[in-house]
Amino acid sequence: MKHTVSFISLGCAKNQVDCEQMMYRMAEAGWEIRPEPEDVELVVINTCGFIDAAKSEAIENILTVGQKKAEGRVGKILVTGCLAQRYQQEILTELPEVDGVLGTGNYQDVVSAAKQLLAGRAVSEFGSIHAPVEETGRILTTPRYYSFIKIAEGCDNCCAFCVIPKLRGKFRSRAMEDVVAEAEGLAANGTRELIVVAQDTSRYGIDRYGARKLPELLRRLCRIEGLHWIRVHYTYPDELSDELIDTVASEPKIVKYLDIPIQHVNDGILKRMNRRGDKAYLEELFTKLRDRIPGLVIRTSLIAGLPGEGEAEFEELCDFLRRRRLERVGAFAFSPEEGTPAAKMEYPDEETARRRADYIAQLQSEVLDEWNESRFDTVMEVLVEDWDGESYYGRSYADSPGIDGVVRFTSEREHGPGEFVQVLILGAEDGDLIGREVE
Repeated sequence: MKHTVSFISLGCAKNQVDCEQMMYRMAEAGWEIRPEPEDVELVVINTCGFIDAAKSEAIENILTVGQKKAEGRVGKILVTGCLAQRYQQEILTELPEVDGVLGTGNYQDVVSAAKQLLAGRAVSEFGSIHAPVEETGRILTTPRYYSFIKIAEGCDNCCAFCVIPKLRGKFRSRAMEDVVAEAEGLAANGTRELIVVAQDTSRYGIDRYGARKLPELLRRLCRIEGLHWIRVHYTYPDELSDELIDTVASEPKIVKYLDIPIQHVNDGILKRMNRRGDKAYLEELFTKLRDRIPGLVIRTSLIAGLPGEGEAEFEELCDFLRRRRLERVGAFAFSPEEGTPAAKMEYPDEETARRRADYIAQLQSEVLDEWNESRFDTVMEVLVEDWDGESYYGRSYADSPGIDGVVRFTSEREHGPGEFVQVLILGAEDGDLIGREVE
């Protein structure tokens, strides 16, 4: 009889890919993968440990599964991912529910760890976080019609507020041939939208090939039959080369949507946070992007309450947002992460940081309403996701799964997930666009 295991994946899309690869390894070794963490011999909790909210979510999941273990519905608990890497011994000593931990350099050891746990032996393994990326298969946990593809691991940017380089190691690009081969397999399996991710996708190739190779990679991905949309996330501002901009502009399959985390615009804060470039560069960059990529939707992430942010610096950030009208903005309150230089600096109190993040969200809701209104009476291509009982819903090029809105529409025809339809936009409701299908 097969051993049984269930997986819980927390955090970002990159973490999700890691979890899918562990699932593949376990299935290949003969384990039965069950969707719910109930009545299984092992639960693997793949954690995020980036900020306080992510750490709290991970601990809550561990405690919930721990309760099921106490009730006899779960056998062993294995914790993997960033929280495990960051708090190696603390997890085992402070969370007795946990039977084993694997660091981010040990995803490939999940099968051997599982065997050890079932044999009654403790597991605590932390290999090199700088080792080359090991190629393996995946069991997709996204709907069949879209998939994430991770093109690199680790990060070399070393921002003062970020602990990721200490958890994920130096930047390591996958071989282009391996990325393309995986994408071809995903397309053959039904993927219509491919979402390119890494800690910094725009840096792809520098370590392996000595030059930025993301444009070349994207052009090769565009030649894969079956892929309809290619979406690029996590492009570092100062790595957005002219070649990359031209590639996004000229390739029809690449959706005109870029995720460019800038975090702030004040020169003093950017320098203190070890961010390359300054406000003048960002102003020039966004002007260039708007000029050269018509219809571009820009997503960014910001941190409110960074060290050095007074009311004047915060107002400077808000003024930038009012002028630049970025379509998608995620604002987070600064979380002083132990082990980072920023945690030792003077910064606004938590209440102030949260108030400022909320204000940015309010500003952004006005920008979103304005952008939605600009779409009225236009026709947009929509990737169908499902039927909610009253209407279909899906995503346009301006919407990345899980973080942006949807387009709700009526149709006289039946549609299934993964189809592309043309929708006339008639209105908006609660941030989502509303329309009807047209020929």
